[in-house]
Amino acid sequence: MSPAARRAPQRDPAWRHRLALCGALLVSLWPLLLATEFKPWILLQPDSLAFTGRFLASFWPLAGGAEFLTMLAHESWRTVAMATVGVALGWVMAVPLTLLSTAALSVSALSGRMARGPFWGRQLVRALLIVLRSVPELVWALVFVRVVGLGPTAGVLAIALTYAGMLGKVYGEILESGEQHAAQSLLRNGAGRLQAFFHGLLPTCAAELSSYTVYRWECAIRSSVVLGFVGAGGLGQQLDNSMKMFNGAEVASMLLAFMALVALADRVRAGLRKLLG
Repeated sequence: MSPAARRAPQRDPAWRHRLALCGALLVSLWPLLLATEFKPWILLQPDSLAFTGRFLASFWPLAGGAEFLTMLAHESWRTVAMATVGVALGWVMAVPLTLLSTAALSVSALSGRMARGPFWGRQLVRALLIVLRSVPELVWALVFVRVVGLGPTAGVLAIALTYAGMLGKVYGEILESGEQHAAQSLLRNGAGRLQAFFHGLLPTCAAELSSYTVYRWECAIRSSVVLGFVGAGGLGQQLDNSMKMFNGAEVASMLLAFMALVALADRVRAGLRKLLG
């Protein structure tokens, strides 16, 4: 063993710094815990433990009647359909907003500084994307339930608006962080913005754009279940009804179906990423 190896420190030389940083983080978290009234010890009180035990015990045996399983399959399919249509509508809105907001397709920026008109036009589009993604899909669902009534239509519209903002923002970041030389060369030689997008930006960013879109579809499946609790239809609405009735057997069966949907969406995303390489 060399002398340098024998003199190697036996402990992390930066342990004091890391310890002080962890202490500072804990101290900064304390007022946040007070603001949220975080009291996990309530879960360990005898009454809470007794109620939790009774509710969990009602999960078994699982609900398995023919009528219930038919309803479960129908609502699971409706949940996937709601998420898919919502993401599709969000994608339709996000793509033009992305093309209008990204600076990678600016002709005036090729000379150095973007012209004032295109600059402020892009800022307005980006502000619209901020508004769309700032309002949670749950709030949109509450609004649309009152406009179009109970059912999956409200959930589809809520997912579409929120995910249009999310997709538009991330699409723009992906395009602007990717290789832009080909697109800029096309623009300098007289090509249109759509030509520069399809032949310059899209080929280098297609895999990342597709992967993020499928990831958002997976998130939309989870969101669609939550939206059901406010009357937007799907598996979440049936889960809410069963929980209000304290029917643990039905709740457990629906949770298993929901986990199967998420696992299936994850496998689809993994397969697509592998296909796109």
